[in-house]
Amino acid sequence: MKKKKYTKLAAVGLALVAILAGCSSGNAADSDTDVRTIKVAYDQSTKPMSWTDDKGNATGYDVEVMKLVDELLPDYEFEFVGTTSDDLLVGVEQGKYQVGIKNAFWTEERTEKFIFPTEFIGLSSAGLVLAKENAGIQTLADFASAGFSLAPIAANNAQYTIIDEYNTANPDNKVQLKAGDAFSVDVVQWVNEGRVDGGVMIEGPFEKQVTAEDGPYHNLVDDVVYNEFAVIKTWPLFNKKEQDFADAYDKVIIQIKEDKKTNELSTEFYGRDLFEVLEAVER
Repeated sequence: MKKKKYTKLAAVGLALVAILAGCSSGNAADSDTDVRTIKVAYDQSTKPMSWTDDKGNATGYDVEVMKLVDELLPDYEFEFVGTTSDDLLVGVEQGKYQVGIKNAFWTEERTEKFIFPTEFIGLSSAGLVLAKENAGIQTLADFASAGFSLAPIAANNAQYTIIDEYNTANPDNKVQLKAGDAFSVDVVQWVNEGRVDGGVMIEGPFEKQVTAEDGPYHNLVDDVVYNEFAVIKTWPLFNKKEQDFADAYDKVIIQIKEDKKTNELSTEFYGRDLFEVLEAVER
């Protein structure tokens, strides 16, 4: 009888161990749910800042920096969602995405719709695309003085704000600025066709479209030029309810910059370390 009693007690003990083990396993699973999935929208047509490669993977300067941010934030797991510029802006504003990356410049209007973190994500070269015979035009002041026509820019495009800010600061030498219906136009083609004297463009896309041997406008490499007039800080755009997430981003991006990872990625994707001119950046 005693033997059976001991056997029953042993069975009960094993059952308790199994139950406790199951509870422990359940708690571990529950702890995994503390990791929050973040949808990071990226403009998949702005190579080399962000795009979807041939294998369907998100990449580009902005994307790769955010991947480093993800590695340093164990409480978050990033899911990169490729989309259009318009959908990114609307989606982040409405909360469909928690953050968006699109080589975005700061504007006063955007601060009403998005959280701008304290720390910028990168730097971007903005320049004028001109016919080669006008290569002597180096600045916006030169362009305005020449009385040249500029390709239209949508009023909600941050490039419009850049020219508008210049015009406000230089009322006696304004660039002819016209708001366009489309967010952006095919600047290289407009200049090549003589529809305008010049247009504002970001260096990365110009390099990919014109300078690169496989670029769609590489045949115009000897006909058009890109003259940089400013290097500008770029920012991730956070949904208005994501202040805690934006604060977490700020803490780790500082370390990424101190480790020179942003310098390395700038060289990799832009062909130059734009951080070398950071002290001269005014915007």
